[in-house]
Amino acid sequence: MSSVPRDPRVPEPAGRRKRFTVDSLFADHRPQAVGVSDLPAAKEIRLDRIQPDPDQPRRTFDEEKLAELADSIRLEGILQPIAVSYDVPRDTYVVVHGERRWRAAGLAGLEAIPAIVRDVPDERRLIQQLMENVVRDDLNAIDRAAALRALKVRLGDVAWEQVAEAVGIRRSRLFQLLGTEKLPEAAQDDIRTGRLSEKQSRALHGLDPIPQEALRTELVSGSMPAEEAMRVARELRAEEVLIADMDQAMAKIASLRGRERGSRGGEPARAGKGDQASSAATAGAPGRGTDESVLDQPRAKTGSATPDGVAPAGTAMFDHGRMVNAIQDLNAGLAAFVAAGEAERAAILPALAALRAAIDRVLAPVEGAIGRESQTVVHERR
Repeated sequence: MSSVPRDPRVPEPAGRRKRFTVDSLFADHRPQAVGVSDLPAAKEIRLDRIQPDPDQPRRTFDEEKLAELADSIRLEGILQPIAVSYDVPRDTYVVVHGERRWRAAGLAGLEAIPAIVRDVPDERRLIQQLMENVVRDDLNAIDRAAALRALKVRLGDVAWEQVAEAVGIRRSRLFQLLGTEKLPEAAQDDIRTGRLSEKQSRALHGLDPIPQEALRTELVSGSMPAEEAMRVARELRAEEVLIADMDQAMAKIASLRGRERGSRGGEPARAGKGDQASSAATAGAPGRGTDESVLDQPRAKTGSATPDGVAPAGTAMFDHGRMVNAIQDLNAGLAAFVAAGEAERAAILPALAALRAAIDRVLAPVEGAIGRESQTVVHERR
């Protein structure tokens, strides 16, 4: 028998069987296995072998939504594996993506979870987490801002432009997120819990502490959209008069909102939740409660308007929307007046007495006419 090796260029004789390796004996030859390969990094790992990433951008987890996810896992199981990396010094797996699923799996009573093991460097892990989370609506702006700052440090304190490029967001958007860290702690907590959106919070920047807190209260109450808040904030910043307390600030905000409604065709202003806290002092003080106090306007004489509806110089035209706004501002002030201190009430009583006399003068002819009409009706019935 010849020991000369076979020339590989020469085809094997027909009829010779193809050799199989040991691995091929265990291969999946079913139709559904065509074009499919196994992942050596795919594992099912016990939950107690997995730890959350201490640098994870997400700091806030909604307990109610977490419970809903746990209920879903109980019914359907884990639909998507989480991603983890192995930490050699600590001999544990660290979550790269899917911490919510990992937490919910524990609530659902699972002992293990499917996972893909990845070898990810620390700086790349944070970038990947940010790329996944920064553009997601369910990650609040405060957590995003903290993660962006951590990434800046991790990348060697690079320029913010490079940070924005690394995670794929616009530079302007990056600074909007970072701006939330400059807000008071109460506003930041509102953003974390979802009571206040990042867009709404933009109106709070640049305001003095008292107007800022008053506007935050209005926003959290749900009675003011972001666009209206931005307009009110601009006018508050332009105020030259110092706003000394919350009642005065709330009254000023109610006045600004009422003026805007009045400018839209005389639409009556509706008192918001925050309007009830307006100051008693604003009820009769010029420049407060309304931008131009109705009581300080020149009185229009009855029948003095010209046929075309234009009042002569020195008189004021009746404005229904403005009058309604002034009355509602006054009503809000009176509501706070009841709870005010004795000294505050004493200071405003003369103005209220003068206002009552003015109202009596306006209502006296009307009440007289109503009385005469009632007498006429009674007489006719007789």
